[in-house]
Amino acid sequence: MRGFEHTLTSRKSFDDAVAAVERIAAEKGFRVLHTHDVAATLAEKGFPREPLKIVEVCNAKYASQVLNRDVKISLMLPCPISVYVEGGTTHLSTMLPTTISEFFPDAGIDEVAAQVEKTVLEIVAESAR
Repeated sequence: MRGFEHTLTSRKSFDDAVAAVERIAAEKGFRVLHTHDVAATLAEKGFPREPLKIVEVCNAKYASQVLNRDVKISLMLPCPISVYVEGGTTHLSTMLPTTISEFFPDAGIDEVAAQVEKTVLEIVAESAR
């Protein structure tokens, strides 16, 4: 299997990068379903770590198309974009949606996955700037 993720480094602060992902995703027609504050959740349980949030984004049109092909694709939805700090530097990372095609080769979602991937990579790139 080829690489399944794409990561960029940003000069933005953690909070600015998270806000950018949420804003730019909406501008590109993706709804932010939820933003998980993973670091806060772990800290509540006694496991402190550097900041980490996972922003779940979804486009209803594309989600409907792939779910109509194979409902089990729901196991890999919505599209996650992680924003985290490692060694004092902010990073943005996402799973490549075309990877889903490799897990569900008979679903015939290559074209839709490529369209989604193009937009998700734009969201990450623009958010990192």
